[in-house]
Amino acid sequence: MSVASNSTHVALRGPARGTGTAMIAAALLLVAVAAPFVLYPVFLMKVLCFALFACAFNLLIGFAGLLSFGHAAFFGSAAYIAAHTVKVWNWAPEFGLIAATAVAGLMGLVFGLIAIRRQGIYFAMITLALSQMVFFLALQLPFTHGEDGIQGVPRGTLFGLFDLNQPLTMYYAVLAIFVGGFALIWRTVHSPFGQVLKAIRENEPRAVSLGYRTDRYKLVAFVLSASLAGLAGGTKALVFQLASLTDVTWQMSGEVVLMTLLGGMGTLFGPVVGAGLVVTLESYLASTSLPVPVVIGCIFVVCVLVFRRGIVGELLARLPKRGR
Repeated sequence: MSVASNSTHVALRGPARGTGTAMIAAALLLVAVAAPFVLYPVFLMKVLCFALFACAFNLLIGFAGLLSFGHAAFFGSAAYIAAHTVKVWNWAPEFGLIAATAVAGLMGLVFGLIAIRRQGIYFAMITLALSQMVFFLALQLPFTHGEDGIQGVPRGTLFGLFDLNQPLTMYYAVLAIFVGGFALIWRTVHSPFGQVLKAIRENEPRAVSLGYRTDRYKLVAFVLSASLAGLAGGTKALVFQLASLTDVTWQMSGEVVLMTLLGGMGTLFGPVVGAGLVVTLESYLASTSLPVPVVIGCIFVVCVLVFRRGIVGELLARLPKRGR
């Protein structure tokens, strides 16, 4: 009798949680749609770009257990590709973004084939070394214009219909890109592929003993993460009409790690919260005399001590206790 009642309780709780998640997502989407009428659209677009970047990184570290210190290579390279194709080759913005995403995915495949057989700190150091190689290439290759970067990138007209020079139009285009990328990550995490990734993260030898070729799963996750990071980088280049060395430095890789850890590694909404927090702090502290890296570093230390699972991770961990 107790087994039947427990089964009924679980069956009822599953749809309820799914409905609750859908309602929260719908509410957040409505807030995002109305946000540019209250806040500065360019600031919101920056938050969305970095939120997608952090979500892409979280797919790798939070669900596959792979710590990469080289994700700026995909983010920055895609920014250069999008800027170059749109400005020099006069491509439409959608084709520039497709090219940027494809190049980032190809780079992710090459990086993954080199690094994926290593684990832990060795994997992280290999990705960092490869990212530094990309940085020096970006500094030397003629089409990147070195320290000047690619400036004055035209936003163009999306699909020949939507003028991206209009701030609201550009914002909703960026929002659509973020929602599409986030939906892809959500679907990946909740698919059988995502469940295998979680099994690899928790106990890779056991996943191997069950017959899974873990290297292939990790490689696919790496390529997908790199592609989405490239999409975020290409979008950022269009938003700010600029691709520069800042996008490809190791500091950018560290920043996305910070965003993910602050928000909550292994949670879907955590990187979004972390990106919003870091970008907001950087934007508002830039007009003060306070040292921005020091302030963000102190906040990071406090969050690590108080919110060990990240902001969203701690909230999710405490919610079930209230329901009992």
